[in-house]
Amino acid sequence: MDYLKLRYSWAIFRTDFAAGLKLPAAVAIRHSKLQSGSGFPDLFIYEPAHVLYGEYHGLALELKAEGVELYKKDGALRANPHVEEQAAVLQKLRERGYDAHFAVGFDQAREKIDLYMTGGKPTFF
Repeated sequence: MDYLKLRYSWAIFRTDFAAGLKLPAAVAIRHSKLQSGSGFPDLFIYEPAHVLYGEYHGLALELKAEGVELYKKDGALRANPHVEEQAAVLQKLRERGYDAHFAVGFDQAREKIDLYMTGGKPTFF
């Protein structure tokens, strides 16, 4: 996340860039056993914040490619076991005091990051 490094250089964060990699079977099994489960978000910002809509321990974003449609017209999540698992993890994080969302495309991710990191105050840059 070059944007995050440039705009918020002081922030502590982690990305899971290897989430989409195909690992050898033995490595994938070992990696899986070291995790609390699957569906962990792609980006995690370890900065507490007081945002207009609440106080949080950190921000977790599950990043999706531009154009991906996660929700139906009625607002329900589209049926997809992988996305449903990710949504469940995001919900568990929210229950534990984290701000956690899907972000579709760079612009939406940037908006969510800026809103979180600025406390909801407008930014001009």
